[in-house]
Amino acid sequence: MRRKLENIFNPKSIAVIGASSREGTVGQALFHNLKSAGFEGQLFAVNPRHEMVQGSPAFPGIDLVPEKVDLAVIVLRWPLIADVAEACGQAGVGGLMIAMSDFNGGSVPSAEEKEKVLDICKRYGMRLLGPGTLGFLAPHRRLNASLAPGGIALPGNLALISQSDALIASILDWSAAQKVGFSYIVSTGNISDIGFADLIDFFGADAQTTCILIYMESLVQARRFMSAARSFARNKPIIVLKSGRSEAGGKAALSHTGFLAGNEDAYDAAFKRAGIIRVDTVAQLFNIAHVLALQPKPKGNRLAIITNAGGAGILATDYLEYHGGQLARFSPATTGQLGLLLPESRKPRNPVDLLGNAEPAQFEQALKACLLDQGVDAALVILAPQYATDATGSAMAVAKAAKGSQKPVLAAWMGESYVADSREAFETARIPCYRYPESAVDAFLRIWRYSSSLELLYETPPAIPKDFSPDFEAAGTIVRQVLQSGRSMLTGPEARLLLEAYQIPVNPASIASSPGEAVAYARAMGYPVVMKIVSPDIAHKTDVGGVILNLASDREVERAYETLLERVALRRPSAKLTGMMIEKMVRKPFELLLGARKDPVFGPVIIFGKGGVGAQVYNDTQMGLPPLNMALAQQIVEHTRFFPLLRGYRGLPGINLLEMDFLLCKFSYLVMDFPEIREIDINPYMADHLGGLVVDTRIILDPDVARVPHNRYQHLVISPYPGQQYTRTVQLKDGSSMLLRPVRPEDEPAMEQMLQNVSSDSLYMRFFGSVPKMSHTWMVRFTHIDYDREIAIVAETPDKKALAGVVRIIEDAWRETAEYAILIADAYHGKGLGSILTDYILDIARQRKIKKIVASVLAANTPMIHMFERRGFTFDRSGVDVYEVELDIQAPKSP
Repeated sequence: MRRKLENIFNPKSIAVIGASSREGTVGQALFHNLKSAGFEGQLFAVNPRHEMVQGSPAFPGIDLVPEKVDLAVIVLRWPLIADVAEACGQAGVGGLMIAMSDFNGGSVPSAEEKEKVLDICKRYGMRLLGPGTLGFLAPHRRLNASLAPGGIALPGNLALISQSDALIASILDWSAAQKVGFSYIVSTGNISDIGFADLIDFFGADAQTTCILIYMESLVQARRFMSAARSFARNKPIIVLKSGRSEAGGKAALSHTGFLAGNEDAYDAAFKRAGIIRVDTVAQLFNIAHVLALQPKPKGNRLAIITNAGGAGILATDYLEYHGGQLARFSPATTGQLGLLLPESRKPRNPVDLLGNAEPAQFEQALKACLLDQGVDAALVILAPQYATDATGSAMAVAKAAKGSQKPVLAAWMGESYVADSREAFETARIPCYRYPESAVDAFLRIWRYSSSLELLYETPPAIPKDFSPDFEAAGTIVRQVLQSGRSMLTGPEARLLLEAYQIPVNPASIASSPGEAVAYARAMGYPVVMKIVSPDIAHKTDVGGVILNLASDREVERAYETLLERVALRRPSAKLTGMMIEKMVRKPFELLLGARKDPVFGPVIIFGKGGVGAQVYNDTQMGLPPLNMALAQQIVEHTRFFPLLRGYRGLPGINLLEMDFLLCKFSYLVMDFPEIREIDINPYMADHLGGLVVDTRIILDPDVARVPHNRYQHLVISPYPGQQYTRTVQLKDGSSMLLRPVRPEDEPAMEQMLQNVSSDSLYMRFFGSVPKMSHTWMVRFTHIDYDREIAIVAETPDKKALAGVVRIIEDAWRETAEYAILIADAYHGKGLGSILTDYILDIARQRKIKKIVASVLAANTPMIHMFERRGFTFDRSGVDVYEVELDIQAPKSP
């Protein structure tokens, strides 16, 4: 599949079908841009009405072009496109691009016309860019297959993907002036085939691309997008400028959760989970890309500011601290060095004000001192032109001081023409230079958040604190019964039973159908109690006064029963009452909100925060996407504004944080297991340092959801841990048993222990060289995996205390090939574990419809070579030390 994308974005031959010499036509503009950019491949014009187009021979049809065509660019009216696409398929064209519909004779394709063209492409194995695309540019190849004015862009390392054609045109104009270069610029058009995920996968594997920029208006195939982004965001930053608001996200919700969890919040949560940097403006998009392309990432948020203008330093400080950064606190040694650069009357502090007459040497020495300070994570140097200011000399001095530093250095040279040469000096020195201090600080903070969020995403989670075995069957019975009754909202008792099936602690309650029953239940519980209406027709009980608190006697319970009947009869006379719920009055200091809502793009999103009747007023919540582990749950809790209170504040106890994290994990499983759930609203969850209880809950189902057999997780955009699917117990040659299961992030300590107990020879056979230091960053690669793209099966000893081996397949983005690797602990060599793991992973590959397994093996690794031979792998033995092997996994097994 990547080869098919290569046909489009790295073609050796291009045919423009509809190429023209007539000014003002899309055929003329596209063919002209291809010729004038200097494309070095073969370029053909296809037009049956002309013999020559812009000095090039024209061919009557694609079938008459004398060479095989990799890319056909179609610029015709829509009624003709299907026939042309068919002809391209028959001629063996590699891929198609259909240019902007606005220029196709004013014709707009119907859904049926687009689907017909897409079906033709699928039938012939052609990928399709568009329709309605402005085209694309590949500056390193002098390829401008676009309608963008202004010629080819500068070559560079940024890949830009945009759903806005006007934005591309503007960026091309801007980038030329700023000398910003690109590896690719692609207009997606009306995405019918090639979308964001395909392009991220393609550019993520492109050696000339170091950063991917995206302008996004809408997203389809969210799961593919998330998988692609998570695969590359660790090594190639992905920056997204997302515009627009979803109508679906703005619909009235039946719960607090639905009200608080808007569609844009879901995008925020998804981007954060994928390690994507989200920005709000075009300027931020390129400011951040500029820093990432030129400077190392900061290890913290402590910034040193050096300036020749006190006011500019104060503005930078204000922006820094307001947006979550810190002024670096200098060590005594740094303070002493800085003091030598300032008048005796001025005390060295951060920001370092060198005064208006600062000379280049002062900038250089101040920056050197700050960069050597262990308490400084990055430095910003600001210059405001003043009398006798040597702007260019100062820029060169800053560049000299920054050379070789492992900490990022940013500059803000304020002004225009006076500092133009300075900006040239900074570009040469690979130091990003901004016009305004706030822009530089903003870029620094966003890069810092990106780095820190990646660390948090791949933090090794603690194990689940205790066994968790939800009663899926009992919960499923409740959901089915509610839907079969024609209802979408669970009653209070039903909702409680559903939560209890997932071991979520609920305040005990009884349903009374008369005042006498209510009194009896209250006495049994012990006063005070709470009374609530039970009705399948009323979503918010408080809206009709359906809750009465602090009932302290039999008489109060009797009066409350009658009062609630009267209120419902007056305010919702059509509502059906099925009884009154009696609960023990819970008094705990923290009212929390825990909820979930099904987003139209990303599926279920989980929300946690401050609860109670003021939940929508305070709006102190955090969101996350399932599945959650203990580390991800912990981050959701810790990122709320009131977390210091939850942790405990000024001698007052907080809540049991470990229990809260575990509760979020259990809640995550509930929304994962039941795609029928549209909204859950637990509010409040009453908590203290001893624990917590659900006091009130509201659950709403989606009657239109069709559950896919054998795939209860089709509604998720992140593949959950496939434990049940790929877990089995096997017996080794010596009679001992071993548990085979997928790897999980919590396995990192056990995996590290296994590697430490493997001999250097075994490690050499696996990694073809010496193994680097087993840091967390290195180990993450083996345990934090995307189960949509990779499966690693570990062999665990029966006591669950050690790992004996691991086998994995790493798939390409389109499941055409998967790379195989295996490692067995030395103590288990010769027991048949390697063969068992290999056969198991090959069976999994067949189930996942992977076409081919590939691997590399050292020529000296005789046991491994024999194992491959026995399973029918073919060998490429052209390498002296390393053989390449492959197996057609979908081919029928030989008898």
